[in-house]
Amino acid sequence: MSSCKKEIRLQYKALRKALSETELDEMSLAIANKILEIPIWQHTYFHIFLPITEHKEVNTEFILHLLSGKDKEIVISKSDFETREMTHFLVMDNTKIKKNQYHIPEPIDGLEVPTRKIEVVFVPLLAFDKTGHRVGYGKGFYDKFLSSCPPETIKIGLSCFEAEVKIEDVLENDIQLDYCVTPNAIYRF
Repeated sequence: MSSCKKEIRLQYKALRKALSETELDEMSLAIANKILEIPIWQHTYFHIFLPITEHKEVNTEFILHLLSGKDKEIVISKSDFETREMTHFLVMDNTKIKKNQYHIPEPIDGLEVPTRKIEVVFVPLLAFDKTGHRVGYGKGFYDKFLSSCPPETIKIGLSCFEAEVKIEDVLENDIQLDYCVTPNAIYRF
């Protein structure tokens, strides 16, 4: 079944809304466990998103524990809604996190990390298809960010739900994922 981004957005927002906190945590833990099977652990700089709990995004806390347990450099972003740019900061013991007006948890400040250093990016999404295209919230932050990453940066989508067959209205500047991880599967593109 293929459909356009607008329909998919509505459908998946509703599906996520229907998840209980417990279901979401169980799915998020299953996703974190699956990530261990992907050959990315030789890398150092991992970019991760902090979930918008109000939107029931995948709880990345489990992945954060994996990364810190493996002594990885963890990078999180701050979004500028005027320019649609993201600034990336290293997570340190004293990093202070505050939610912005869109409920996105962000670092207040810190040590900035240039995009070229980021080797693996965990990408938030609402849905994805079998060719590795994703549907986000439509603001374009991640497409802009991912297009500025080195070509060898590994892009991993995280989703509570399985792949759509095809997203119809994929744009030229939509950046394709390398992997997408769900509680039940690892998709490789």
